[in-house]
Amino acid sequence: MPAPRVSILLALTALAAAGCSSGGGGNDTAPASLTGRTFVSTAVSGTPIPGGGPLTLTFTEGRVLASSGCNTANGSVDLQGNTLQVGDLASTLMACPGDLAGADEWQSTLLRSQPTWTLSGDTLTLKGSGSTVTMLDRKVAHPDKPLVGTTWIVTTLLRTQAKIRSATLDEVRPTLTITPDGKVSGSAGCNQMTGTAAIDGEDVTFAIATTRMMCAPEVMEVEKQALEALDGKVQATIDSDVLSLRNAGNNTGIELRAE
Repeated sequence: MPAPRVSILLALTALAAAGCSSGGGGNDTAPASLTGRTFVSTAVSGTPIPGGGPLTLTFTEGRVLASSGCNTANGSVDLQGNTLQVGDLASTLMACPGDLAGADEWQSTLLRSQPTWTLSGDTLTLKGSGSTVTMLDRKVAHPDKPLVGTTWIVTTLLRTQAKIRSATLDEVRPTLTITPDGKVSGSAGCNQMTGTAAIDGEDVTFAIATTRMMCAPEVMEVEKQALEALDGKVQATIDSDVLSLRNAGNNTGIELRAE
């Protein structure tokens, strides 16, 4: 039996937020021009990303967060001299199926090759390890989705100092939809959800009820944690196609991606 695919990202909260794009059409080679921004690959010339990617890079002050469809890596980065020089990378340890299993090695090879980078407006180009990767600011590639009327799929369970993913979470795919009249529907993982959501700016107050089916213990644990995050008042933030719901009352939360 394959080992459970579980990944935990510690202390990555500060890396999760992507900043606004700078716009403009000229070349900008100052390292600060990347800070606070997230870029997603739109084309790869040379060795393709196993599984199709995309490569996503988030830059904060002296740090980079990277994912190519499998695990997420983070570490220090030096952008001086138009080369991307990464330090030791800490990574999640999720086993990925099929072609995705090679995505981490592809990503590591690219990042450790000290690729050159150039930025023109919202387009970032990396060249290294035999590949040229064209990337676009995620705010441009994927504008913010609306909270209401979008079907959101839970991808990550949030705790105070951790982001948790698992094979079970990927398989059961809890969902959440809020209609314009404030009605809530979806799946908590095993049971179906119904209820209401009162929206006041970034604050959303949920009142959720579920059916009473029983599923495998690991599924019920995912459901329990998802429902904890939707218990009462939460803060909702949207970055492109990612919705984060954080419940200050019980220090839980969930991260969801637009379907």
